[in-house]
Amino acid sequence: MKDQRKSEIKVGITLVVSLILFIWILSWAKSFSLSSNEKVLNVQFDNVAGLEVGDQVTVNGVRKGAVEDFDIDGNKAIVKLSLEPDVKLKKDALFAIYMLDLMGGKKVEINPGTSSEPLDYNKTQNGIFNADIPSAMALVGSMQNDLVESLKDLRITLTSINKYLTDEELQHNIKTSMSNLSIVSSKLNSMIDENRTSIKQLTQNSVELTDEFKTFMKDNKDDISGSLKDLRTIAQKTDSLLSKANSFTDEIKNQQNALGKLMYDDEMVADLKASIKRLSELTKIILQQITDDGVKVDVKIF
Repeated sequence: MKDQRKSEIKVGITLVVSLILFIWILSWAKSFSLSSNEKVLNVQFDNVAGLEVGDQVTVNGVRKGAVEDFDIDGNKAIVKLSLEPDVKLKKDALFAIYMLDLMGGKKVEINPGTSSEPLDYNKTQNGIFNADIPSAMALVGSMQNDLVESLKDLRITLTSINKYLTDEELQHNIKTSMSNLSIVSSKLNSMIDENRTSIKQLTQNSVELTDEFKTFMKDNKDDISGSLKDLRTIAQKTDSLLSKANSFTDEIKNQQNALGKLMYDDEMVADLKASIKRLSELTKIILQQITDDGVKVDVKIF
């Protein structure tokens, strides 16, 4: 009876030790901790394909936590991350899902950021999903039909180009064009050889003309500068004269001088018209008397 009791105690102790070892191994393998000091953070992604609960979370490549849970919010996947207490993230921290190995394993990589403000763990952060090899293969598979059609079009294009290039008439035209180009080049070379002396003389004359112009400008630099100054003075005086003429015209329009008052005074203009009219009538009377009976003068002599 005592032996049976001892056996039961041994089995119980073994079971408890095994359970403790199992919990410890599980916490080590999945970064699971019974401590309540862990930091919990929610990050939303457009896609979390291949990511599983327990996958590691690294900060600058160092393992600092694990994926704790998933949730769906509309068209977004919410990933709950469990981080170690010593992890310090800033407001501009970045979150991304990367491929862990060639077998398709995933991890969440965190860049802690450089901002002076700490991260608010109560807010859901935004993360990005980096395509891995399976995702790239899936993308290529979705593009398979387009690639096949593109290859068909390319084959048709190459066939058309091949037919076009093997056309005898086209080949003959190309040969003729090349032959004509060769003839033109030969004639051009011959013309250059024949006129080499003239071209050389023309170039030399151009150089001499340039030198003479430079010498002329150098010798007459002072005279040219004086002429330019005189032209500048004339231009300034012309501007002054035009300004005075404009001012005089404005004074006439505004009746600020005698000429303006004379031109724009209606009463004076009327008097001038009346005087001119009387003078005209008087002239007519005098002319009429001269041509008819002469001028009658009544003179009294004392």
